[in-house]
Amino acid sequence: MTNIRPDASKLYYPKMPATWWLRQRHYFLFMMRELSSVFIASFLVIFLVQIYQSGSGQESYAAFMERFSSPGWVIFHLVALLFALLHTITWFQSSAVVLELKVGKMIVPRSLVMAVHLGAWIVASIIILWFFIVN
Repeated sequence: MTNIRPDASKLYYPKMPATWWLRQRHYFLFMMRELSSVFIASFLVIFLVQIYQSGSGQESYAAFMERFSSPGWVIFHLVALLFALLHTITWFQSSAVVLELKVGKMIVPRSLVMAVHLGAWIVASIIILWFFIVN
């Protein structure tokens, strides 16, 4: 006895091309956000290796860091930065949709929620940058 339903042959499975996500801007941005996680995860693994190498001695760390001066690694880090920016901005956009803030009976506009998130992110980035410049 098989577990196949008698009407299974009548189900419709549309054929989707591999480039279906290029047809609409919304789908494209969604796929770019998903792809951003690969670059961010790769960057974090490299960063963890860098932290490990920093404890292995000055010569070992210098040799490790010398590898990152090649144009390929510079381009990788720039792409990872752009994907991190895309991921952050889309995260703030989605949190403004999900997070419904009420003040009394008034609902705070989504654009204001996103602006506050972006403003806090920019202020935190400036403070961190200031610490790097001062030290």
